[in-house]
Amino acid sequence: MDDADRQVLRRCRVQLVSELQVANLWDALLTCELFQPDMIEDIQRAGSGSRRDQARQLVTDLETRGSRALPLFISCLEDTGQHSLASLLRTSSQTARRDPEAIRHLHLKPVAVRPEELRAVKQDPSKPAPGRLPPAVLGPEKLYPQVLRPGVPRPVDIGAGGFSEIRAHERQRGNPDLAYILNADPCGYCLIINNVNFCHKSGLSTRTGSHVDCEKLQRRFRLLHFAVEVESDLTAQRMLRALEELAQRDHGTLDCCVVVILSHGRQASHLQFPGAVYGTDGSAVSVEKIVNLFNGTRCPSLGGKPKLFFIQACGGEKKDQGFEVVSASREDRVPGGNPEPDARPFQEPPGGYDQPDAVSSLPTPSDIFVSYSTFPGFVSWRDTKSGSWYIETLDDVLEQWAPSDDLQSLLLRVANAVSEKGTYKQIPGCFNFLRKKLFFKTS
Repeated sequence: MDDADRQVLRRCRVQLVSELQVANLWDALLTCELFQPDMIEDIQRAGSGSRRDQARQLVTDLETRGSRALPLFISCLEDTGQHSLASLLRTSSQTARRDPEAIRHLHLKPVAVRPEELRAVKQDPSKPAPGRLPPAVLGPEKLYPQVLRPGVPRPVDIGAGGFSEIRAHERQRGNPDLAYILNADPCGYCLIINNVNFCHKSGLSTRTGSHVDCEKLQRRFRLLHFAVEVESDLTAQRMLRALEELAQRDHGTLDCCVVVILSHGRQASHLQFPGAVYGTDGSAVSVEKIVNLFNGTRCPSLGGKPKLFFIQACGGEKKDQGFEVVSASREDRVPGGNPEPDARPFQEPPGGYDQPDAVSSLPTPSDIFVSYSTFPGFVSWRDTKSGSWYIETLDDVLEQWAPSDDLQSLLLRVANAVSEKGTYKQIPGCFNFLRKKLFFKTS
């Protein structure tokens, strides 16, 4: 599937999941050979097997079904009487072909269809009317017997990773030996520290646009079933107190913990985790010190549970000019854009290294994941109107892919998208000490 069609599906995803009547579609999808029987069965089993879960999985899987997937899907919608959704997708696709940028700003609204405009859909008398009974999970021999003859080769899934990767993720999600299980509701605490206004003597500028990042992440992590708390404009000491207070809570009934820091930052000497973030007084706290507040010794109630840290701050002053490639993204050359760095010069501390926290020998970090907005030593860009490149992209990726992808796969998508932005370049990265895959709770 090309980029234009993929963007159409993603932009229409919410309405498709909300309105798609999947029970009527199975035969049509098989008849046009858009999906194979075993794929239909997997979609029917997705999540709890509800209509919404099946619709969500179907929309995700469509992206793996080749260049004709969208027009074939639109045809299937028309054949099953779902004309409003068919019209929405067709109109969006035509708009995207005429103007690829327009799809980003498309405001999706339901399309009103009068009853007399609907074509009657032939109903098999042996099947219940749509909407009266939950869809039955049919075996492949009933759905599409002709492809199950001995000796008939099964088709290969389309696209990199494709459907086989989605199926593998679904198997891993519920296996406690392979993935962390997030069953608690809320899953855990999410603390967001949003430093915007810095004292004059610090020499640090106001981080205009950071409130956009903060609002996005508040909403996103609440949707991911976290109890979200926000602390704004903290000095270095107050940052440490807020983090220590969080680490000292009883997390015994919870499954995870998230810390997000939005601030200026700088390069810092380290033993484990690079970088430091600034309090509003101009004093810096090392990322290493922050992370180690939550290690197995300091925070035993989070032992064996994932602890996630997202750092939106510069890792230094270097500006990456990038290297020439065949094409560059147009979206970040729009007039009026005003990117700023979240940087402060690195100063080597006396003695050459930050003092280790609490003890001279720390336990090996486990169940810790630290995601940085930029490579150590380099600038992290923030737009004064739309927020930082990293947080904007992270929010978008979580919205689209958290139902199907694990954390590492999500952040690979973030890194790829951010790396394509702007005249100056930026590449997010991470330090991963998780023992298993992590899938967020999305329903």
